[in-house]
Amino acid sequence: MNPADLTLTGWLDRVGDLNGEPLPSLVREQMITFIQMLQTANQHVNLTAIADDEGIAIRHILDSMTLLPLIDRLQAESPGPLSLVDIGTGAGFPGMPIKLLRPACSVVLLDSLAKRLRFLDEVIEKLQLDQIRTWHGRAEDAGRTSGLRGTFDLAVARAVAPLNVLAEYGLPLVRTGGLFIAMKGHPEGEWPLAERAVRILGGALEEVRRFTLPGTDMQRSLFCLRKVRPTPNIYPRKAGKPEKQPL
Repeated sequence: MNPADLTLTGWLDRVGDLNGEPLPSLVREQMITFIQMLQTANQHVNLTAIADDEGIAIRHILDSMTLLPLIDRLQAESPGPLSLVDIGTGAGFPGMPIKLLRPACSVVLLDSLAKRLRFLDEVIEKLQLDQIRTWHGRAEDAGRTSGLRGTFDLAVARAVAPLNVLAEYGLPLVRTGGLFIAMKGHPEGEWPLAERAVRILGGALEEVRRFTLPGTDMQRSLFCLRKVRPTPNIYPRKAGKPEKQPL
């Protein structure tokens, strides 16, 4: 079928095929509801610049699904369900697709804009999801909050900030032995600039997965940082400082 003729359901089927993991019928229906709610809300509140069926399916859903092999590997290391925090979740990516595809995970969707989280709360209620909640605030504040700091098996961020900044957002939230994954485009030279910051924050580079997003020519990189020791208490610094004065 010509891609231009695909319906939303068709795009989700294509995403499953491209990722090598066809969507179960329940998950596909949940995804459709989520996407339709997003498209409707986006007409009134700016949640995402990518709002067409193809764009959401490929650049949001499929992009989020590239984390699944790493999540499955981390789950194999863990005796119980994984806990995950999505830093700067925006319209719910990658946290919401991960929750739908790996429902045993407990998920916190973290964002500094309340309007985004109000939308996501509506989705959570509509889909009757459990073990998923929103948290309103900056990542720096979350990283100093009891019950969040050092508690997650996995933190993920799809933000555009440099890696040394993202590391200060993510590593304080991860338990020792856990993983922080920074989802990037095709950055050049980021690791040498970030290596010192990652070491200071208690992390170590485990691997970088570089690939082309299936079905596109878009380059992607997943920086996987293992938390090897506790983050010093002085980090993260107060809100805004990691960006203005990176480690």
